[in-house]
Amino acid sequence: MASTTTQAYLESKPVVEAKALLTELCRQFYHLGWVGGTGGSITLKVHDDSIPKSQQLIIMSPSGVQKERMLAEDMYILASDGSIVSSPSPKPYPHKPPKCSDCGPLFMKAYQMRNAGAVIHSHGMESCLVTMMNPASKEFRITHMEMIKGIQGHGYYDELVVPIIENSAHERDLTDSLASAIEAYPKTTAVLVRNHGIYVWGDSWISAKTQAECYHYLFDAAIKLNQMGLDWSTPTHGPIKSVQGVSRGVENRSVSC
Repeated sequence: MASTTTQAYLESKPVVEAKALLTELCRQFYHLGWVGGTGGSITLKVHDDSIPKSQQLIIMSPSGVQKERMLAEDMYILASDGSIVSSPSPKPYPHKPPKCSDCGPLFMKAYQMRNAGAVIHSHGMESCLVTMMNPASKEFRITHMEMIKGIQGHGYYDELVVPIIENSAHERDLTDSLASAIEAYPKTTAVLVRNHGIYVWGDSWISAKTQAECYHYLFDAAIKLNQMGLDWSTPTHGPIKSVQGVSRGVENRSVSC
């Protein structure tokens, strides 16, 4: 097995292709509204069949930059343990000095605990608003929606459950609560952060991207069903029932969101 830290390997085809792919995904996700305002981030492993997945290099976007304008040369390369192997060169003013993604410690939890091949952190509006419909809920639940089939391990009749953790002022402070959610929900491939966004992972970048698109669709559907007075968490999606004769609004809903 070739060393993944030699300069020759860092300039090899798998690494070059992975960096180019990440820049393309950043542009796509910017136009989807997932990484606007320098928010959000993306990371993926360098696919190389000669290297075990757990030991593959990690490509990670920098922090606080315009995602739609990034180039392959702007990416960080990390070893499988999260240590930085290669950093981008500083750019002339007014560009900020390079800094690896603030999401890095959270990304590493998905890599280490789920052997992920890619992780997406989205600030998509749907992923933020869906956590606010019931501030007391620790989970998002939805069932009987076709797009649930796009989530790993789920079918149309299954109930999709996504844990919700509380936000903090600094991204790195979410690391422990995200790890606890991953451990507590062994079937989940995502964790929502209240008033913030979502972390989604998959076995590959294709799996992570596909699931992220399905999650955003389902969140949007739940928000719109709620606006229509319909219960997104039940199989029939019927009218939201009242409690003791009082209509359940967003402020007093007792069902999980």
